[in-house]
Amino acid sequence: MASIIRELHGQLVKKERSAVEITQEALDRIQALEPKIHSFLCVTADKALEQAKAVDAKIAAGEEIGLLAGIPVGVKDNMCTKGIPTTCASKILENFVPPYESTVTQKLADAGAVTVGKTNLDEFAMGSSTENSAFQLTANPWDLERVPGGSSGGSAAAVAAHECVVSLGSDTGGSIRQPASFCGVVGMKPTYGLVSRYGLVAFASSLDQIGPFGRTVEDAAILLGAIAGYDPKDSTSLKVEIPDYTQFLKPDLKSMRIGIVRETFAEGLDPAVEQAVNKAIEQLKQLGAEIKEVSCPRFRYGLPTYYIIAPSEASANLARYDGVKYGLRVPDADNLIDMYARTRAMGFGKEVKRRIMVGTYALSAGYYDAYYLKAQKVRTLIKQDFENAFGQVDVLVTPTVPMTAFKAGEKTDDPLSMYLTDLMTITVNLAGLPGLSIPCGFDEKGMPIGMQLIGNVLREDQLFQVAHAYEQATEWHKKAPAL
Repeated sequence: MASIIRELHGQLVKKERSAVEITQEALDRIQALEPKIHSFLCVTADKALEQAKAVDAKIAAGEEIGLLAGIPVGVKDNMCTKGIPTTCASKILENFVPPYESTVTQKLADAGAVTVGKTNLDEFAMGSSTENSAFQLTANPWDLERVPGGSSGGSAAAVAAHECVVSLGSDTGGSIRQPASFCGVVGMKPTYGLVSRYGLVAFASSLDQIGPFGRTVEDAAILLGAIAGYDPKDSTSLKVEIPDYTQFLKPDLKSMRIGIVRETFAEGLDPAVEQAVNKAIEQLKQLGAEIKEVSCPRFRYGLPTYYIIAPSEASANLARYDGVKYGLRVPDADNLIDMYARTRAMGFGKEVKRRIMVGTYALSAGYYDAYYLKAQKVRTLIKQDFENAFGQVDVLVTPTVPMTAFKAGEKTDDPLSMYLTDLMTITVNLAGLPGLSIPCGFDEKGMPIGMQLIGNVLREDQLFQVAHAYEQATEWHKKAPAL
């Protein structure tokens, strides 16, 4: 399958189709499928058609348009959109309409992309199944009884169901790559700081990163190129030149050294996932890559480390939701403290409360050194393991998730079991590295399986190269759910 973005772009410039026609087709599909999928919290049909008309006017005037002009895009509902509700799928922000635009959505608008709506997520991006949304449950397009993954489940499901061409998600511990694996699409978490976080509602500031979903590797590469780059509004933004990622999409992997992370092929890995990823690794070898087993001995410490650091940062970030400045305020409180408590009790869901309590405990005076400080030290060791591995190879390979998509409700009463779905992805965020999930097979139930590629800092080019070569040599990306 060629790039869908390039195909639509060619139709637009040749005037075979209009941007309005392409947009209306996406809106019609959303209307038809949303009663089953529930990917979108808000569909912005009027704005989308206005944006499409502006693209058509440029084409009619003989002006050149970029690759993303007129392309329908979905945006996770934790990125601020001026004049359009941004709820983070939380009751506490149910009626919040931002007075400003996030950098990434502004870049999309500048590129002429058509935003068709805001997608569902786990509340404040805290979850692995999109079951923690305060408003609706998103279904996996491959099996409506199963979850799409999380927290960017709405964005992944929308792309898998062809409700939009590409979408944006955010990834704090695997929230792009895990749902990409569950929904059978391509999802990338870029190097920390490559994409501006200005206007992204913060969960864990040292871990959050915005990234693309696409049905092909090239579509994801095009979208990343559009949103990446330095932003003076974000103090963690990197001052680096952004290449044209599509120029690295080659058909072979000669001279590429790929490392298999030994610790990720261990107890708890679904046999179907292990078999699919091993077959994919054999395919990479046939494409010319040198395959080598490497060790990241602290990989298994990623989960406990993450679940101290992330809740601690969430505890600090979510303190701003107090009923005073914006968002929900519970009326008739007896005093200020009572208003804080009642607003937060009513506005936050169970998982958000759980993480705030864990984080507050870990940061408390008596436990800061024992938990938070120790977790930060382990984080440094995890990063060192990756640095040692990249001294031997260019790209690392792991399964994206230890299992395929599970049924809705199956893990809601067992938080630890739910957290284990992010086992393979969390260390990448802790080290600030880029990671990409690409479809590599299906299990016996017909559910997609993803392979994770991990790159060194700012080596998104190598991830796209490996993923594209694998994609072109296989047929997985050509399969679509029957909806």
